[in-house]
Amino acid sequence: MAGSIITIIGGKGGVGKSQVAANLAFAFAAETRQKVMLLDFDQQASGDQNFITGIKPKKTVRELAEFNGSFDPRSILPFVSAHPSGVQYIGMPDDPTASASVNSEGLGAFLKAAPNLCSTTIIDAGSELNPLALKALEYSTAIFLVVTPDILALNQTRRLYTELVTMLFPKDMILIIGNQIQKGHPVTPEVMGKTIGKPVFSTIPKDDQTCVSALNQKKPIMVINKNSAFARGVTETVRKLIQKNVLKTLARLNKPKDVQKKSSDSGSEASKNDGWTTLKSRIHRKLYEEMDLKKNDKDDPKAQVILREQTKKVVVDILNKEDTKGILNSREDMNQIVKEILDEALGLGPLEDLLADKECSEIMVIGPDKIYYEHGGKIKRSTISFTNDRQVLNVIERIVAPIGRRIDEKTPYVDARLHDGSRVHAIIPPCALDGCTITIRKFPENRLTYKDLVKFDSMTENMADFLRIAVEAHKNIIVSGGTGSGKTTLINVLASFIPANERVITCEDSAELDLPQDHVVRLETRPPSLEGDGEIDIRCLVKQTLRMRPDRIVVGECRGGETLDMLQAMGTGHEGSMTTVHSNNPRECIGRIETLVQYAGAGLEPKAIREMISNAVHLIIQQSRLDDGSRRVTYITELGGMQGDVVILQDIFVYQQRGFDKTGKIQGEFQATGFIPKFIEILEKKGYNVPRGLFNNSQNTPPAKASAPGGEGKEQGGQKGPPQQGKRPQQGQRPAGMPPKKKKA
Repeated sequence: MAGSIITIIGGKGGVGKSQVAANLAFAFAAETRQKVMLLDFDQQASGDQNFITGIKPKKTVRELAEFNGSFDPRSILPFVSAHPSGVQYIGMPDDPTASASVNSEGLGAFLKAAPNLCSTTIIDAGSELNPLALKALEYSTAIFLVVTPDILALNQTRRLYTELVTMLFPKDMILIIGNQIQKGHPVTPEVMGKTIGKPVFSTIPKDDQTCVSALNQKKPIMVINKNSAFARGVTETVRKLIQKNVLKTLARLNKPKDVQKKSSDSGSEASKNDGWTTLKSRIHRKLYEEMDLKKNDKDDPKAQVILREQTKKVVVDILNKEDTKGILNSREDMNQIVKEILDEALGLGPLEDLLADKECSEIMVIGPDKIYYEHGGKIKRSTISFTNDRQVLNVIERIVAPIGRRIDEKTPYVDARLHDGSRVHAIIPPCALDGCTITIRKFPENRLTYKDLVKFDSMTENMADFLRIAVEAHKNIIVSGGTGSGKTTLINVLASFIPANERVITCEDSAELDLPQDHVVRLETRPPSLEGDGEIDIRCLVKQTLRMRPDRIVVGECRGGETLDMLQAMGTGHEGSMTTVHSNNPRECIGRIETLVQYAGAGLEPKAIREMISNAVHLIIQQSRLDDGSRRVTYITELGGMQGDVVILQDIFVYQQRGFDKTGKIQGEFQATGFIPKFIEILEKKGYNVPRGLFNNSQNTPPAKASAPGGEGKEQGGQKGPPQQGKRPQQGQRPAGMPPKKKKA
């Protein structure tokens, strides 16, 4: 197994990080009984490790950086100075000029090979994120932040921790080491952890007498006094790392690459943008130091307004202290940068304007620089961008936290929703190679009705009337379509046809359905916990609904074994249920459902599955997104049983595309095939009177008026003549052909 690299840094000088680093190396050698490498990368304190360890280096890291050969156990021998305890040491030049000239890029090859040369490599990286320290961090397994219990050290350590997180170093990778801890001191490890924003991993007691004695003797504390309080604290830290397999776990985390290059690139880009991005980054860091923005009560609008005003005042005060000459040239520039900072600190950053745009239906983010949006069915690129990768990750965390979801290196993807119901999917590195990715499907401000779909030319009034009759007649419906075709919108409209006196239970991954009825039970899945247990999937929810006395079951989407449970529910007393499936046409929808049923692992024969589908499902509605961005119902198809091994499908309504007009819009028309669904005939035999005018192609003639048996002017069920003129039932009325409600005595 490859070894680990631990980089020790401090927020400021004087926190004892060099002494901690040296003794940590000797403690690792004693506990593991393996060779440990100690490297001095502290350019400010040139040669301090020579005094702490008492080792006179043969060669320095400067010479190591200039070596052009390959690194192996033999080629590294001329550079290391070995200690009898098993520590191999390479120091920093004593001359500050020579220290400042160390080539950080030249050390990259050695750091890449270091895990294969020693079981553990300890690097003393100083207290600044200079190029040498960044190069060490890039190859590190863990980062130790050493801090002492005083206000200045805590403040600078918090600053350093924020910078590391901003650079996308995983939070789990950064471990806080409390040094010089005293009993009874007001600044306890708990206070330190709360101030920095991360709990203290381990503590080392204050032991000034032993530390001074060790420095005077030019020997490590682990060598001269293993039983001292300081030595015991260091040993306990090492044992905690080993016993809990911390380093092995951290080795799996994804670390940022080419940190130094990215910093310089962003700096050069910022200079091209007149320092706007750089200024925003500085303000964000100072704002984080002065205010606790995590206490953001999103459920209290008044508290949010107060917090925004307080934050705005702090931002303006910070800007007034900054040198903004050449960056902010007018009051408009000042207002714009304050708005952008507030949006990123308290809201969803540059996405706020897109979310407020009612014409924008979808937002797609790829890293900090690429933001796309859908407008009028077409995808366009936005001119706005995030400040850096960390701001994108902050937005994701701000979205998922209120609904109890999480996203990190172990689970780098999440489904969530905004407070208005808009669906959000996010995925972060290591799965997303170009940076954090966000996809937001915006929720319409007002609930869409069938009238809106008719207005948008997604269907005709005859089709809407037919679907209303099918829903109220308790027919099982599957909405089929591709991604972004409007399946959820259509199933919302269909579910709105369900009578208000029926109990509806919905099951979704992230709650999107917005039904107008009062008696609706909404269920949502839950991801696994950090320990990997406690997951609740759609299939589990569907099983629970069967014990909840549902009249209708509406599943947001079937994509696995829950399809079998849904079909069984449809065929065993829960008629009128609905769900959606991803497929391109009704025939493919049958094959897709058949495949999904097999995910349940029941071992059913394909023919048995098809028979189950033909018996349980009555209608398939195909929703499609066409080339011009419009969304239309392209098929309404009835399932008519089996013929041999094939499910019989009969189209009732279809959309015929004719071509394109001059503006690129698709031209076409909805056609009724003339086929009368079997369930309509069954309804008529039961006494319901359904107007046959629904199934002709007269788009301008309103559907015929129909009534239940015994009504005046009823149309004969078998008559094929022209339909009588009549008005279409208004919303809230019973559909044509359905029996009137019984009056209470």
